Amino acid sequence: MCEKEVQDALSQPCQIFSFILLPMRQEIKSLLSLFGGQFTSNQETYGKSPFWILSIPSEDIARNLMKRTVCAKSIFELWGHGKSPEELYSSLKNYPAEKMALEFLPFEGKVNLKKPQHIFSILEDYGLDPNCIPENPHNIYFGRWIADGQRELIESYSVKKRHFIGNTSMDAGLSFIMANHGKVKENDIVFDPFVGTGGLLIASAHFGAYVCGTDIDYNTVHGLGKASRKNQKWRGPDENIRANLRQYGLEKYYLDVLVSDASKPSWRKGTYFDAIITDPPYGIRESTRRTGSQKEIPKGIEKCPESHVPVSLSYHLSDMFFDLLNFAAETLVLGGRLVYWLPVYTPEYTEEMVPWHPCLQLISNCEQKLSSHTSRRLITMEKVKTFENRDQYSHLLSDHFLPYQGHNSFREKYFSGVTKRIAKEEKCSQE
Repeated sequence: MCEKEVQDALSQPCQIFSFILLPMRQEIKSLLSLFGGQFTSNQETYGKSPFWILSIPSEDIARNLMKRTVCAKSIFELWGHGKSPEELYSSLKNYPAEKMALEFLPFEGKVNLKKPQHIFSILEDYGLDPNCIPENPHNIYFGRWIADGQRELIESYSVKKRHFIGNTSMDAGLSFIMANHGKVKENDIVFDPFVGTGGLLIASAHFGAYVCGTDIDYNTVHGLGKASRKNQKWRGPDENIRANLRQYGLEKYYLDVLVSDASKPSWRKGTYFDAIITDPPYGIRESTRRTGSQKEIPKGIEKCPESHVPVSLSYHLSDMFFDLLNFAAETLVLGGRLVYWLPVYTPEYTEEMVPWHPCLQLISNCEQKLSSHTSRRLITMEKVKTFENRDQYSHLLSDHFLPYQGHNSFREKYFSGVTKRIAKEEKCSQE
């Protein structure tokens, strides 16, 4: 087969993926951008089917893609498809005969089922609803298997098997999705300003990035206090973020974690990070706090003893996102990415509520449902402009530029919905 025929054969690979909590398209788009490739897709049924047809420049890019993605199950070179066996047969007959063979297109050589050189599959699409399966498939696909995705990482890095966990440790699958959205690669420096138990650092370290983080909670950073694991009262002496990385053979990528307040960054001016990947607290299972005092003239730090524990105040979500975006704009390298979760009250959500910054471009905005009335958005932003002066962006705090002030009451709205649901369930049980 000549080189041109090989390229033509790869012009329509069929992307097969498992339906999960987040759409996979943005992960694929980020990874293709990382590997220097682009894709096109004319499939109108995207989002209504677990199958996705797209064009990828080469098989090498397709294989590299599958070495990273946790959303996609497998990728195939598409040879033919149709809504019925007859349509599939016609589609295959139109495919160049020298590139494939079935009963009507004979292959040369013996079949080796133990060590096959090529694997061919027939895939039937019955939609996404397991409770409403049609009698006949919506579409039938036939193609050559190229590679599988990295779905096994979800199990091998499962939080259930992790040495050090907390109440809000990020799911392994979502951690890898965030790392892929952040285009994390080997030798990058990745930072998490709300590091918690460090679940997001593990995914980035798996891809060869050096990781560091900060958190305001002294006990969490040092692995002290009560344990989150069932039937365990206190954390052990070796329960910490570094031990988690050691558990997976990733300790060499650990830089450090510090006790620090995200509202008062302690970093020198400069661009240090290739990606900032984080999950800020929402005030539900973890409190939102910052250091400060209600006093008009707070006590200077130089007057405090070494054992002093700073007074903390409530940290409004709108202020938290403002500080996070400013910090990212100031410390990310050009082209670096900020990936974070934004909690929203679904009935009031609009796209204008997503925080913005003139130095950062919104790349993607994906939803994960939390309940009937709340969800969180996975926001990915890329630094496209050099940060100049922090005071220059202070106007972003005004109400005109900050429609996401409503995030401050997310906790109240979340629990009001829970209270209503419980009351409704109690009423139904009484009837």
